[in-house]
Amino acid sequence: MEITRNGAMVIPEGLSLSNYFTKPMVHLKDTDTGNIIVIGDRVLIKPTTPAEKTEGGLYLPQGMHKTEELRTGYVIKVGPGYPIPVPPDDEPWKEHNDEVRYVPLQPKQGDLAVYIQKNVFNIRFNGEDYVIAPHGAILMVVREED
Repeated sequence: MEITRNGAMVIPEGLSLSNYFTKPMVHLKDTDTGNIIVIGDRVLIKPTTPAEKTEGGLYLPQGMHKTEELRTGYVIKVGPGYPIPVPPDDEPWKEHNDEVRYVPLQPKQGDLAVYIQKNVFNIRFNGEDYVIAPHGAILMVVREED
């Protein structure tokens, strides 16, 4: 797979996108990220390890991946989504529920996400690097069939 100068991904036909990326070397347990609550329309992503050399065997410079516009990673946690406001003129005879409703987000835990690197926030949690991406920065997800 290659990413062109304008950021377009070229994927050979018949090949899976997940074959081009290595999974994170972290074995996450529920307790590792269990106390993280992702807010709103944000997604917690564990970035994949970028390839160190090209398909032709040439080694890539160390800082090259920091300049790429698109990155990939595996979705670890997903926020509740976009809040839906309760209409103020709802039926007056109904009991009002103060519970906030949300429009859910498309990414699910375990999906491979392609996101715009400049729109994310880099964080370190328990010695591991993660990114928090707004839903709008995620361009595509690859979901494995169960």
